[in-house]
Amino acid sequence: MSSTSHYLSCLGREIHYMQWGADQASNGTVIAWHGLARTGRDMDDIAAHLAKRWRVICPDTIGRGLSQWSPDPAHEYCLDFYTRLAESLLDQLAVTRCHWLGTSMGGAIGLVAAAGRLRGRIDRLLLNDSGPQLADSAIERIRGYAGSPPAFASVSALEAYFRQVYAPYGWLSDAQWRRLTETSTRRLPDGRVTPHYDPAMVMQFNRETDDYARWPEWDSLTLPVLCLRGQHSDLLLADAADEMTRRGPRAELVTISGCGHAPALNVPAQFELVEQFFDGG
Repeated sequence: MSSTSHYLSCLGREIHYMQWGADQASNGTVIAWHGLARTGRDMDDIAAHLAKRWRVICPDTIGRGLSQWSPDPAHEYCLDFYTRLAESLLDQLAVTRCHWLGTSMGGAIGLVAAAGRLRGRIDRLLLNDSGPQLADSAIERIRGYAGSPPAFASVSALEAYFRQVYAPYGWLSDAQWRRLTETSTRRLPDGRVTPHYDPAMVMQFNRETDDYARWPEWDSLTLPVLCLRGQHSDLLLADAADEMTRRGPRAELVTISGCGHAPALNVPAQFELVEQFFDGG
């Protein structure tokens, strides 16, 4: 299934997104939003599968991938602004209703949007290792590596780094690791390569220390929610995931074995879980 690359101005910021399955738009739209230090290209595999049934939109969050870096990082790298960008994106794409698939930060954006600006426009919410309460120790871990991204002399060395830091994703083929690397690499002025995001995006954790504490929003939700939790996730702990099944929308919880934070959504068993949920099963 082929994809196309697009750019839109949202709130005065250029946002890049990939579109899959444009000919399926009449069947509905899936918004597939990536994690904190990643890009929309992480969704290639699941998007290609879902595009047989739906149009799939995979944005790069501001400051990531091919989207513009924020000129005001202290105020724009936060869930409130990301949600406003999502609303602008959907408005311009004339998406009145959609399903939302979000990994980590992308799930948090979907949660906040479904409880606020996009309430009533998101029909089903799938959180991939994300929830209204995240472990402080894992956030510190992520802030540690994301705030000071390393640089390497070669793309191969960067791939080796990605294979180490993203080992919790679970199994990826060699081709998938290579694509993950090549779609999230930028070259520095000195010729070295580094992950393709603005390191200032970690200011979110310094200025918005409770940005991911979202139980009030969670408790307000009434739409169907599926939570996929990595068996060994250190971000969405088992106790928090269990509580998500008992309050608010009372999410369905599925544990994905053999991975931590976060399942890569790149194998048939995970495709089936996502498709069945969006299909109403």
